Amino acid sequence: MPEHPPPPPPAPGVTPKVTVGDFVRAAHDKLGLEVAGGRDGLDRVIEEPVLHRPGLPLAGFYKHFPFRRIQLIGQSEYEYLQSLDDGLRAERIAAFCGFDMPCVVITWGNPPFPELLALAGQRRIPVLSTVFDALHFTNTATLLLEELSAPVAGVHATFLLVAGLGVLIEGKAGLGKSETALGLIKRGHALVADDLTRLRRDTDGRLIGRAAPSTREYMEIRGLGIIHVPSIFGIASVTDAAEVNFLITLVSQDDGGDDLVDRAGDNIAFREFLGVRVPQIIISVAPGRDIVNIVETAAMEYKLRASGHTAHKELDARLKSRNTGQP
Repeated sequence: MPEHPPPPPPAPGVTPKVTVGDFVRAAHDKLGLEVAGGRDGLDRVIEEPVLHRPGLPLAGFYKHFPFRRIQLIGQSEYEYLQSLDDGLRAERIAAFCGFDMPCVVITWGNPPFPELLALAGQRRIPVLSTVFDALHFTNTATLLLEELSAPVAGVHATFLLVAGLGVLIEGKAGLGKSETALGLIKRGHALVADDLTRLRRDTDGRLIGRAAPSTREYMEIRGLGIIHVPSIFGIASVTDAAEVNFLITLVSQDDGGDDLVDRAGDNIAFREFLGVRVPQIIISVAPGRDIVNIVETAAMEYKLRASGHTAHKELDARLKSRNTGQP
């Protein structure tokens, strides 16, 4: 039996550097986040992508101040600064802005203090404003920051949602990944990404795949060129993202693909992406084989296995019972 050559490893997981500008763009629609001052500092990197309410620093206590985080001025911090006389308030804000923080967010739509805007402009510290309260902003922004800062990688594979499962399809050029995807789309399944899939490990350990923004909804089909999938098959033929449930590796029969296939289905292989183990199925490609049908059936079989139904074990038990004379 020929040895299956190890597939090329996926691109190493990279934890993105999230800038204040990235955060503003991600939070603009959900949180109405606007830039009130310090726009020149939008390229600042958020070194610790979490939120901090700086009540103690604004009161003059700076020990253990986590200034590398987004500083969130809620209603209590805002009213405290309002209660100070002009001179003391300017002094506290000046000391506060002396730290190299990524940005300051003011909640409830409160207007930023003029002293804060002046110093923010000088020191390139973005001042952001939202109409939401601190609790709502914290909950939503925390999820956005986790998503923006999650480890990511790119893999050369086509990704689809088949029977509700995220299926990555990889293989050498010319084996028909895109054609297989096209056949699955015609059967009612949905495209996520063609040829290049971006992977992200979620905070709960799930592996999420999506297309690059520039190629989302498009496919390249040999002989046809570039097609826009939803224009041909409807909006239900594409989806933005999905969890990766298993990987299908297409191998040419000429390269010994038949010898690599698990004929009984009892040897489960795995591949690891960003620390997440993904079940792998190897399918031999040969003239006349209906790969679309096989991939679709593989997805349905995977769902059955997840529910506890394993065909090869049931068949093995049936054969053993016949050999022992049991009914």
